[in-house]
Amino acid sequence: MKTQEIADFLSADLAGDPNIEIVGLAALDTAVTGEIAFSESQSFFETKASAVLVSLEFNESVTCTVIKAASPKLAFTLIAPLIHIKKIEPSWHANADIADGADVRASFIGPFVTIGTDTIVGDSSEIHSGVRIGRNVIVGERTVIHPNSVVYDGTRIGSDCIIHAGTVIGSDGFGYVKDENGSHHQFPQIGSVVIEDNVEIGANCSIDRGSLGTTRIGEGTKIDNLVHIAHNVHIGKRVIIAGQSGIAGSSVIEDDVVIAGQVGISDHVTIRSGAVIGAKSAVFPNKIVRSGVWAGIPVQPLEEYARQNAGLKGLQKLKDDIKDIKKLQK
Repeated sequence: MKTQEIADFLSADLAGDPNIEIVGLAALDTAVTGEIAFSESQSFFETKASAVLVSLEFNESVTCTVIKAASPKLAFTLIAPLIHIKKIEPSWHANADIADGADVRASFIGPFVTIGTDTIVGDSSEIHSGVRIGRNVIVGERTVIHPNSVVYDGTRIGSDCIIHAGTVIGSDGFGYVKDENGSHHQFPQIGSVVIEDNVEIGANCSIDRGSLGTTRIGEGTKIDNLVHIAHNVHIGKRVIIAGQSGIAGSSVIEDDVVIAGQVGISDHVTIRSGAVIGAKSAVFPNKIVRSGVWAGIPVQPLEEYARQNAGLKGLQKLKDDIKDIKKLQK
């Protein structure tokens, strides 16, 4: 892809050679000839890259071709699929087990894949080795399911989704009712999972089906590795959930929420649109978290959390001062 074509795609200004062929992506300090990098700094840099995406304010003189964009990192992200093209030959492996009655139009099906009856898999999707897709499942177009993932019966997955290796979608939720003898009996787990378009789910995640209703993940949401989402959870659009976080049953995460790593969210919680939950925070049951930045155990507005931490840091000095006062009184 030539530098001028990149600039045209981004509707960006180019300074330098418009005819350089770009064949790869790289970091600024490791790039070589034929690669493009990005810099969010407005100061001078040295690089062996053939081209660099820079900010609109960048006015330094450098030896390489530069393309100016409002957000160099975003521009780099947008052109990446055009340059770093994933190459996979369309094929269906001979030992894939596709049930009668399934409507499968995937471009790629790997070895040891099994697909249940009455399931639909859309055009240009990829189902990689060892994937199990149950009965009455719908998988949209251009969706990629990576190796050894399991999709239980009745699940709905939209188009342009990515499900990474080892993820389980639609397993039973963790809900039990205790009888008079103290024994636990599983509450019915007969609902479904609906994953909307353009969702990415990391490796080794677990997303439970609804108990009687639906577990839903909204359009454009991105979920990191090792995340657990319990039954009846509703996650809105464009939500970001980092690794090792867990969301308990019947919680609602509204649009554009950011949940950092190792956050624990209890049941029947509502997190309002635009909220940001800091790493290792805990949200207790039935809490409503408003928009803003939150942190701590239990979770609280960041300003309050910071004040409490500052107070804790001063406790040792206070303790030492009290000891000194007691010595003077003797």
